[in-house]
Amino acid sequence: MSKNSALSEIQNQIMWNRLIAIVEEQAQTLIRTAFSTAAREAGDLSAGVFDIQGRMLAQAVTGTPGHVNAMAASVGFFLDKYPAESMSPGDVYVTNDPWLGTGHLHDFTMVTPTFYQGRVVALFASTTHVVDIGGIGFGADGRQVYDEGLYLPILALARKGSMDEAILEIVRANVREPIQVEGDLYSLMACNEIGCRRLVEMMDEFGLEQLDELGRYMVEHSHQAMLAEIAKLPKGTYHNAMRIDGYDKPLDLVAALTVADDGIYVDFAGTSGVSNFGINVPITYTQAYASFGVRCLVGSTVPNNAGSLAAVKVTAPEGTILNAPHPCAVAARHVTGQMLPDVVMGCLHQAVADRAPAEGTSCLWNPILMGGHGLVPDEDFGDGTPFAVNLFHTGGAGARPHKDGLSATAFPSGVRNTPVEINESIAPIVVWRKEYRMDSGGPGEFRGGTGQVMEISSSEGAPFAIAAAFDRVHHAPRGREGGLDGWTGSIELGSGKAMRNKGTQSIPSGDRLQLEMPGGGGYGNPLRRDPAQVAIDVRDGMVSAQAAKEHYGVVLDNQGRVDEAATEKQRANK
Repeated sequence: MSKNSALSEIQNQIMWNRLIAIVEEQAQTLIRTAFSTAAREAGDLSAGVFDIQGRMLAQAVTGTPGHVNAMAASVGFFLDKYPAESMSPGDVYVTNDPWLGTGHLHDFTMVTPTFYQGRVVALFASTTHVVDIGGIGFGADGRQVYDEGLYLPILALARKGSMDEAILEIVRANVREPIQVEGDLYSLMACNEIGCRRLVEMMDEFGLEQLDELGRYMVEHSHQAMLAEIAKLPKGTYHNAMRIDGYDKPLDLVAALTVADDGIYVDFAGTSGVSNFGINVPITYTQAYASFGVRCLVGSTVPNNAGSLAAVKVTAPEGTILNAPHPCAVAARHVTGQMLPDVVMGCLHQAVADRAPAEGTSCLWNPILMGGHGLVPDEDFGDGTPFAVNLFHTGGAGARPHKDGLSATAFPSGVRNTPVEINESIAPIVVWRKEYRMDSGGPGEFRGGTGQVMEISSSEGAPFAIAAAFDRVHHAPRGREGGLDGWTGSIELGSGKAMRNKGTQSIPSGDRLQLEMPGGGGYGNPLRRDPAQVAIDVRDGMVSAQAAKEHYGVVLDNQGRVDEAATEKQRANK
């Protein structure tokens, strides 16, 4: 390599890192300015920069795979309607179309062109989940997307710096929390604007007139790096299937993963058909999470952009629940779609050992709580304060080949649990209990992540409703390599009545909602777990003394110390 070539490589890498820093500042701007807890507290968002062909060049580290990878496809749809040459400085475009965006109406995607020396040189895009979009509320009860709220096609929200007030007025008129939703739209605009400013500063600093050459370098290098990682895998086709709860009947997610010279192909033929309820998944969201599952195990250090994503090709037959056509209901598409990394990693586990974790809760356990006239079935809401709030929480993740699973941690989405104090400050609720759920993590040499228990009531004593969209209640996260399954979850009232894991239901006045979230599957034979670590688990309340003896063969004395003789005898008898 010549001296000039070496210097060019270094400069390209510096500019590449600069772009990543720019989109991370873009994402952090969204978090700092967001009105809703989904973005501000949970980080349910994405941010990225694209070339004028619609190829994602860089994404923010902050954000969810479902948003980032689906947004990577959605910018091309914006360009189909509004070609780059038709754009002007000050233009901003928006949609929440589930099939052209990130999978359901609650996600708004915003696209803003960057102009430099009078020409459009790049596009910044961002996405966030808003607290409400009207309709029947954020849940799985819808029968068609028309039930689920306000549906905006790809539109120009601003032209040459002038806002389309009619669009904003329509949004305000159709949602239950107009201030929060409109505020989040402005936050999306603000974060894109920051990205545009920083990119112009970078181009000035490095003397760039366009991003074409840098973009080509980034995309090609990422693609080749991903193919090099894939080349290390044994060629062949690997199969896996997972049964999940569904809404009214179980569903099967079936995958065939093929490792080939030119990439990895994932095909979901054989998967269950579409549901009559809102747990269907548009293909862009399926592609987002399936490709993420591959990237977790293959090429995880390769930057995520159009080049690396192109090496993983995901298909599902139209009419299956993973390629649900319009107008299927899709509001709770995450309940199904977030299971796909576990399905894909189950395929890859057959190709490469000691990489894939056990299955986890995977889908979020977000209690969507509402109060107001007509929102609480079969209850008189009276003069209670109307509200709608989305609490972000989850169960345990699956154990890893050499580490325990993460407890009460959202994998694969990566969103954070929202603080109890924040939710109580914006809605008339009280969270009476939030603690780890003992014994819920699947036993193994490496223990599955522990779920959590929550108990919630109205702070006003009024009835309220939950739009439940939970899974892993009837079908547990499976252990791997001799590890045992994690526990299933449950939902019930404090008075003892069992509730359905999907659908809008009431919590009567004076009663409490109780959620017990699933635990992740274990990895490896539980009898190989270090007895001292089991004693720590018991001390920390993750495992009971009874489970320590039953599953791990570890006997503890009255002080919680390992009784070595009794443990040796117990393990010998298993």
